[in-house]
Amino acid sequence: MTAHDPLPHRRMTVWRPVAGPAHGTTLGLSDFSWHAGLHPELVRRFVALGLLDATRQGDDLRFQPDQLTTVGRIQRLRAGLSLNYAAIGLVLDLLDRIDRLESALTTAQTTARLAPSTTVVRSRSVRSWT
Repeated sequence: MTAHDPLPHRRMTVWRPVAGPAHGTTLGLSDFSWHAGLHPELVRRFVALGLLDATRQGDDLRFQPDQLTTVGRIQRLRAGLSLNYAAIGLVLDLLDRIDRLESALTTAQTTARLAPSTTVVRSRSVRSWT
């Protein structure tokens, strides 16, 4: 870096392996933090705030690999909308609820399309008013 470098505070890019953890395995705190690109203390804070699900195995926290996706959502909400972590928890809950409702709606629409159509015919009695 020279004294006339226009970008003296460049950010260093951290490269992660393309392949994630094996399916069905859990990750310890240090491995999970490394894959997520976060400091372990921040991961512990996410667990304490209820943003991430973890299980205890002795003194170690264990994470399902799908929690890495949740970390990505947390980071995007934090960066894109400048939300605090409490608000992020609420937004994640609402997004999960929307996903469940959309799934139920899709299932109901598919079931309605596949169900045999039934026609209800009502007979009206015709009265003469004269």
